[in-house]
Amino acid sequence: MNRFVARSLMRGLIDGCNHSRRGLSMALRVNPLETVGLARNHQSASALGGLYRTRMMSSVTPGPTTTTLAEKKEIDREEGVESEKIDKAAVVSSYWGTSRQKIKREDGTDWPWNCFMPWDSYEADLSIDLKKHHVPKAFLDKFAYRTVKILRIPTDIFFQRRYGCRAMMLETVAAVPGMVGGMLLHLRSLRKFQHSGGWVKALLEEAENERMHLMTMVELVKPKWYERLLVLTVQGVFFNSFFVVYLLSPKLAHRIVGYLEEEAIHSYTEYLKDIENGNIENVPAPAIAIDYWRLPKDSTLKDVITVIRADEAHHRDVNHFAAVSTACLFLDHALYLLTTLHTHIYLSECI
Repeated sequence: MNRFVARSLMRGLIDGCNHSRRGLSMALRVNPLETVGLARNHQSASALGGLYRTRMMSSVTPGPTTTTLAEKKEIDREEGVESEKIDKAAVVSSYWGTSRQKIKREDGTDWPWNCFMPWDSYEADLSIDLKKHHVPKAFLDKFAYRTVKILRIPTDIFFQRRYGCRAMMLETVAAVPGMVGGMLLHLRSLRKFQHSGGWVKALLEEAENERMHLMTMVELVKPKWYERLLVLTVQGVFFNSFFVVYLLSPKLAHRIVGYLEEEAIHSYTEYLKDIENGNIENVPAPAIAIDYWRLPKDSTLKDVITVIRADEAHHRDVNHFAAVSTACLFLDHALYLLTTLHTHIYLSECI
């Protein structure tokens, strides 16, 4: 009997030591700070044997670790919310390194457009003479006039009386000359170390105004896929052709644009007639047109076409005047073109 009791006590001591060692190793893996507590439990387990097995298993449960992970997740979540608030409150800087101002309308609402600002908007001069016509007298004037009349023939055949699509196509072409002329005059000003007399800014503003016409027409007329393809083709051909013409004779280039604007006035006049006759629905004006031309809130398509036609009349006068003012640039552009060609030929021979 005594031998049986002694054997049981020895087995309990051995089992208690092994279990306490396993618990100590697990605690070291989970949290090193519990090492001291587990060492004390190891001593008590050695004394009482297997009776403390359940208590030892509960003592090594990683409770504090679970709490620590939860707190860490909570901190990360709070930091994420704070960073998101900072990102929303951050002001996007412009190219010049200055913060963008919060622009408001006159009624206090936010300004919704990035393509133009309130100081770029204006009220169109509707009192301008729409019937003014430059009578061609010189050879270049007659050549420009006939060229525009010939270009109108395929346009009439393709669009007929679909003046919305015609206006959209017209604006994709009308926005090209101002950009080409402004670019070339800008380069001339750099070469000559001279001021442009305000022509660079005037022509680039004309190109921007024509582009805004297009952005307005796109809101009213949704172009089809073949019309988009036609725009790509016409723009590519016209840009390169007008670029060469402007290099050879700025006077001829501006005279062509002047006559193109006269045709634009005629097209928009016919557009207004169809609206008045009820052939085209007089829909509400797009929001971009109301803000750009400072139109009343209840403006309609008729009001938009009226102000666009006034802009075209202004461009007509500017380009007919530029045909006279820039006539002296012909020699400079010709010399520049010849010098460029001579340089290319010389470099090709050297290579």
